[in-house]
Amino acid sequence: MAILGTLLKKGIRLRESLEQEYTSPLGLQKMELQKLLIAARNTKIADKYHFKGILSAFKSPGNAFYEAFKSQVPIYDYNKIYEEWWHLLKQGESDVTWPGKIRYFALSSGTSGSSSKYIPISKEMVKAIRKTGVRQILTLSKYELPPSLFSKGILMLGGSTDLEFNGTYFSGDLSGITTGNLPIWFQRFYKPGKKISKNKNWRDKLEEIVEHAPKWDIGIIVGVPAWLQILMEKIIERYQLETIHDIWPNLMIFVHGGVSFEPYKRGFEKLLAKPLVYMETYLASEGFLAFQALPNRRSMRLVLNNGIFHEFVPFHEANFDEQGDLKAGAQTLNIEQVEEGVDYALLISTCAGAWRYLIGDVIRFVSKAECEIIITGRTKHFLSLCGEHLSVDNMNKAVELVGEELKLSLSEYTVVGFPHGTLFGHHWYIGTDDQVDPDLFCKKLDEKLKIINDDYAVERQHALKEVKVTILNPNYFYEWLRLQGKEGGQNKFPRVLKGEKMENWIDFLKNQPSL
Repeated sequence: MAILGTLLKKGIRLRESLEQEYTSPLGLQKMELQKLLIAARNTKIADKYHFKGILSAFKSPGNAFYEAFKSQVPIYDYNKIYEEWWHLLKQGESDVTWPGKIRYFALSSGTSGSSSKYIPISKEMVKAIRKTGVRQILTLSKYELPPSLFSKGILMLGGSTDLEFNGTYFSGDLSGITTGNLPIWFQRFYKPGKKISKNKNWRDKLEEIVEHAPKWDIGIIVGVPAWLQILMEKIIERYQLETIHDIWPNLMIFVHGGVSFEPYKRGFEKLLAKPLVYMETYLASEGFLAFQALPNRRSMRLVLNNGIFHEFVPFHEANFDEQGDLKAGAQTLNIEQVEEGVDYALLISTCAGAWRYLIGDVIRFVSKAECEIIITGRTKHFLSLCGEHLSVDNMNKAVELVGEELKLSLSEYTVVGFPHGTLFGHHWYIGTDDQVDPDLFCKKLDEKLKIINDDYAVERQHALKEVKVTILNPNYFYEWLRLQGKEGGQNKFPRVLKGEKMENWIDFLKNQPSL
């Protein structure tokens, strides 16, 4: 690994990284879609939607290939593609939406739906995820880091590698699947190691990591912010430390994803003796879509040439209903047709057999030329009861600003909408161990949201009549996740709760003795 450190400092780059830097985004994406269609040309879905006919359009100039593709292949969400195609994969059928049999299924965190989703993971997808991961590691050449860092341990806090097997396929967290397929050269540096990573009991796993922490020299930590913060707090408490750097003095990098880090940042940094380099990733159950490619940016670079074809649906009322469901005839665009500063829902076609698949995330281009994006929310995780159009991006920013102003360490939050007579209200639940007046927090939060979102400001004068805040111990959030079977690993608390999950959360809080 010290050799890799030397290569990184010299700026050695992968061919794919250079391809993306020096090739037009549309050219890369056209080539990627062509590869996907050729690979899948003899599958059942290819027969139904005439992939070979679509491929003939690639000989024509301009966007003819894309027009042929979207006119032939319908848009799928999870329920639609599962009911039509993916349930056959779980039965062991071959050549359904991707060549061969699918042996692995990633269980999504299920923040939008009521249960986990089974996302197919092909051997090609495992390779693609690994390759994109290496591409991100190589971006460290742009940072001022000592070569010695790359001989330190890398702690990856993910799901169990002891996957469920039913005789036909394996299933588990994507992190468990990919960690179980780590290259041999990497396993020497990977922590917590094979034995601990197999543990399916999340709390026991954390305790084992705490027990072994003094034996490791960790330089990089990887995972969801909330769970890593909990782990570091446990280590500090166990060994009576001031900061995590007292036990891991060489810790320099935090690779995070899944949720915005900003609301957690203040509380997280209380556990540190010196600043870390923060690197964001966009690794979903369906694939590795983007990563932070340059220092000091809050955006990520979309990966255009590694097994995923991207499409973009403008996220507004013409394309989505009030529940966040896609309307018939929704407009879709390719990478050349997008604009900066506009929110888009993502469609992806992948080397694991997802086709024009609505992943559920909403992104925004901050640089079209560099294909730099930020994640602004989820198609289902927004509040617009009366036209306030409150996105997760708005919420994250407002909570972050209030936390900074009141000097609070915030762990989690969520919000629900509720009827207020014939009008509407928002109820925020804020997780913090700090003492704070909920009325003061509510006032500050309302002020920030009015500044951030003009529609919100307007509706606060009309239909949005009440905003209230409940301050909770963060353990309530984690206990609710545990009861949902979503504790640990890559699981995140939903920022907006609706329907069954909202009712479940409210009932859960009513049954807590201290509330």
